[in-house]
Amino acid sequence: MVGEAPKFKVKKKKLGSYPYFSVVFSITLALFVIGVFGALIIYSKELERVVRESVKVQVFLQSRVTEAQRLQIQKTLTAKPFTAKNRPHGAVQFISKEDAARQFIEETGEDFQQFLGENPLRDAFLVSIDEAYHDASKLKAIKAEVEKINGVFQVYYVESVIDSINKNVTKISIILLGIALLLLSTVVLLINNTVRLALFSQRFLIRSMQLVGATGWFIQRPFLYRSMAHGLLAGAVASGLLVGLIALGNQRIEDLQLIQNTERLAILIVVLLVTGIIVALLSTLRAVNKYLKLSLDQLY
Repeated sequence: MVGEAPKFKVKKKKLGSYPYFSVVFSITLALFVIGVFGALIIYSKELERVVRESVKVQVFLQSRVTEAQRLQIQKTLTAKPFTAKNRPHGAVQFISKEDAARQFIEETGEDFQQFLGENPLRDAFLVSIDEAYHDASKLKAIKAEVEKINGVFQVYYVESVIDSINKNVTKISIILLGIALLLLSTVVLLINNTVRLALFSQRFLIRSMQLVGATGWFIQRPFLYRSMAHGLLAGAVASGLLVGLIALGNQRIEDLQLIQNTERLAILIVVLLVTGIIVALLSTLRAVNKYLKLSLDQLY
């Protein structure tokens, strides 16, 4: 009839429908936050390693040391337990007094040899110290031990730098550990609540399966398989976002690649995938078991 308002069909949401997108999105967001924080921890540890590798002891030699004596001193220093191992350019580096003078002139622009008439500097070794010996008392013992070597004039290191590194590393480690525990607890609760609320819409479907005689495992199985798939998908998406963020960071900050540990980042990605699967699985199992035990009145 003329004048009648047009009728539109409204698609009704089926009873027991599962909010796939919101569940995967929430788990992805939670895992991505964990991934970003995990990457920050990895980069901070690599930065600490680079800083500690710069800790070196200067061993100045006596003026009349022969070539044979110098080689023997280098061999002795290399064999010491406090000397770092597996350094790409060697843990014991020789710097002649000529090289030291040339470097000083390049940095300051002043040629001290012209008005002194000679080069007062000494040949020296730069010895990289193993991290296990980055302690004030141990470094003092190393200094005393090396100065007893025949042909060594003096041993020098910056003690304040070592103390500063140790104090800052301890503080940062405690702070990062506290944040990690808090963040992990928050993420687990977030994923658990997301899955629980999603299964709330399917509580009557679970009861219907019970009424037709389905066993507990038969009811749990499809929900558990689906949760594992969602956890894996969320972990994969979160890992992809993390890799993209790291790639963007490398493009914007060139020096970032110097403290990048690809192996640890790969382990982090695996952890994200496994965490997504396990947390989603356990949360689903807990929620399904809860609805299996509720009475019909409690479901309402």
